[in-house]
Amino acid sequence: MTREELSAKILDAKRRKGLSWKQIAEAIGPSSPILYTAALLGQMTLTKEESVNLATLLGLDEFEATLLTEPPYRGSLPTAPPSDPLIYRFYELVQTYGTTWKALIEEEFGDGIMSAIDFDMEIQREENPKGDRVRITMSGKFLPYKRY
Repeated sequence: MTREELSAKILDAKRRKGLSWKQIAEAIGPSSPILYTAALLGQMTLTKEESVNLATLLGLDEFEATLLTEPPYRGSLPTAPPSDPLIYRFYELVQTYGTTWKALIEEEFGDGIMSAIDFDMEIQREENPKGDRVRITMSGKFLPYKRY
């Protein structure tokens, strides 16, 4: 079984049981629902304990639980640019603001990158009378380029 096939099985079990990602995350463990959702969609890993908790919840076998603890091949978008409208908006943000983010980060921190490995993210609903808004907060460790 591949990670893609396992993700499809997890999505099917999620639908059949009528569970939300938040409910699944609460059953898996104490980490971020974003991290757990990414793991179940094939982009991150679970610990052994987390994978056992998920297997119990969704009826996965031992092999499937173990597969979730192994490092995946990351990068799940089938096309570039992405064709899904919601995902495309993130691509559009990078196209529009990427150079601005880079300039402002470099001005504040120097020459380097924001880590996507030592990284936290939150997604929240922000109520607004004109229509609810999506608030995404990202926090990544700054990694300066090393001189050698």
